[in-house]
Amino acid sequence: MTHLIYSELAEWWPLLSRPADYADEASDYTRALQRYAQVPVRSLLELGSGGGNNASHMKASFERLTLVDLSERMLAVSRGLNPDCAHVAGDMRTVRLGRDFDAVFVHDAICYMTTVDDVAAVAETAFVHCRPGGAAIFAPDHVGGTIVSTTSHGGHDGEDGRGLCYLEWAWDPDPSDTTYLVDYALLVRSSDGSTEVRHDRHVEGLFPESTWLDVLRPAGFEPTALTSVHSEHVAETRMFVGVKPVP
Repeated sequence: MTHLIYSELAEWWPLLSRPADYADEASDYTRALQRYAQVPVRSLLELGSGGGNNASHMKASFERLTLVDLSERMLAVSRGLNPDCAHVAGDMRTVRLGRDFDAVFVHDAICYMTTVDDVAAVAETAFVHCRPGGAAIFAPDHVGGTIVSTTSHGGHDGEDGRGLCYLEWAWDPDPSDTTYLVDYALLVRSSDGSTEVRHDRHVEGLFPESTWLDVLRPAGFEPTALTSVHSEHVAETRMFVGVKPVP
């Protein structure tokens, strides 16, 4: 992993992104899965689960959760938060677990898919692991051909004296391609009071709604685009639900 927040700063993740702040959107995703799935949703596979913040809320609605992430350090954070969930290290484009689930959930880690082929590979992974009648959700942060420069900020203090504050800046230096940039300025305070400033740049994918639908259909899903509005987004965006047909 080349991103600081998922590698050497992974143990600081709960101070950057607090699990309690995910209750609203986790409920949104849970309702969508239960609404669109044509089978009872008891088992859930999350691809790109990160620190497990969504799972910490969604697990109350399902019997079994399996969380897959590329970063071993982020999986360690999630294990501390979700010891009752199964954790697997793997790439969402290629991982194959050899079993299916009632639903598949791909949160904003899908943003790191920067080409249509990447997105198609994730769609195939989701389809392979989704049982007939099951549903999959794909929830990118941004959908469209261009992105307006936006900033946000946040962070939290820990009980051990540590703290983290951040400024997040999303911008698109080249509207003609399928990527945009997210720069993080991170102010990290250790428990001894010492502080340091770190910069972390993320290259993320940006695709119009038509591309998402055109990718999900060939994978085998019957897709629907939904408006998503919750506290984690500064503006409404789109998420995509795919239902795996019953033969």
